[in-house]
Amino acid sequence: MDLSNLKPAKGSTQREGKRLGRGQGSGKAGTSGRGHKGAKSRSGYSKKVGFEGGQMPLQRRVPKFGFTNINRKEYQGINIDTLQKLVDDKKIKDTIDFDTMVSLRLAGKKEMVKILGRGELKAGLKVSAHKFTASAKQAIEAAGGEAITL
Repeated sequence: MDLSNLKPAKGSTQREGKRLGRGQGSGKAGTSGRGHKGAKSRSGYSKKVGFEGGQMPLQRRVPKFGFTNINRKEYQGINIDTLQKLVDDKKIKDTIDFDTMVSLRLAGKKEMVKILGRGELKAGLKVSAHKFTASAKQAIEAAGGEAITL
């Protein structure tokens, strides 16, 4: 290595941007690469989200319908095949309550839990949750378990 073959470390230099408005010889003079007239050529221009050049935007063209129920309750669904898998993996023995579900990351601590009826349950479990579907409750009791509504 000597003065004839020095070069900057990889990634330490960036290519400089084009120098605009620096005389006719540069090829980027006059309008400085912005073209003639129009909003895009003005300073301070920023395109609004969804703006379509004055045409009625899609968001306003499409009809609106329905409403949002402010009293809606959202439940985190947990299927009984998931509970059976936990028993098979020896993560739970005979009872599963809300705190256990939170610690196993099946639900968040502020969520409400609903047990759903997909799959089959072989283990007799004592399950505590906020809600149960009819098929889930039937499957838990058929396996010799107990469904406790919180």
